[in-house]
Amino acid sequence: MTARRITGWRRVANAMWRAPNDPQIYGALDVDAAPLLAFIDRARRAGHRVTPTHLVGRAIARALDRVPELNVRIRRGRAHPRGTIDVFFIAAVAGGGDLSGVKVRDVGARSAIDVAEELARRATAMKRGDDPDLARTKAATDAMPPWLLRRMLRLTAFLTEDLRLDVPWLGLRREPFGSAMVTSVGAFGVQQGFAPLAWMYDVPLLILVGELAERAVAAGGKVSARTILPITATIDHRYVDGWHVSRAMQAFRDYLEDPQAYEPVASVAA
Repeated sequence: MTARRITGWRRVANAMWRAPNDPQIYGALDVDAAPLLAFIDRARRAGHRVTPTHLVGRAIARALDRVPELNVRIRRGRAHPRGTIDVFFIAAVAGGGDLSGVKVRDVGARSAIDVAEELARRATAMKRGDDPDLARTKAATDAMPPWLLRRMLRLTAFLTEDLRLDVPWLGLRREPFGSAMVTSVGAFGVQQGFAPLAWMYDVPLLILVGELAERAVAAGGKVSARTILPITATIDHRYVDGWHVSRAMQAFRDYLEDPQAYEPVASVAA
């Protein structure tokens, strides 16, 4: 077959875009929310405000613990293990008009209640404007023109991720996004979506938690209405192949199917 000139839409498309050069892969999972909601109900009756997002964060930590090959930093062809499993929870601030986040350290070794309490405390401080690190970061980024902000992001990513240094004058700490990230759009009435991974995050995956919704589910030859928690993942293919994903997904599902089994016995009475 001889080469032919590209015409029409394909010609326009070739002019608009370059060849693909993006390692992001995507996945979606619908979770039967009954075990999560039962755990959350017990926790709230005991005075603890736990949400599906907190449990998803713990499930991510379990997945990274099961597959430690994902809890790494990749530099010049080498995988450098991280010392702890830290999860960055993206949170709305400024009355929901802006985004920030909280890195919770060592999530794999802590209870969902402990994670929820720390996240609530620190998120409340951010929303009130009482977080000095956030105030410094926001003041600096809001004041910079776009061309300078791009350069500053590159510089701070190099300092905090490559050199693993704190940048206190900008309110930034080393490895600011931890081992993985989680965000939720369920509170905004969005059932499902995909969140983008950015080069500066330096994490292998970003999990998005959607809105709880009742759906028709077929099981055992019967159809019934069940509450479903939709979850999507954006994964950096440089960190994983199918083997890693399958092992991590199994650990992730195991936790969400019975969170009480993986939480400290004394945390919430059955």
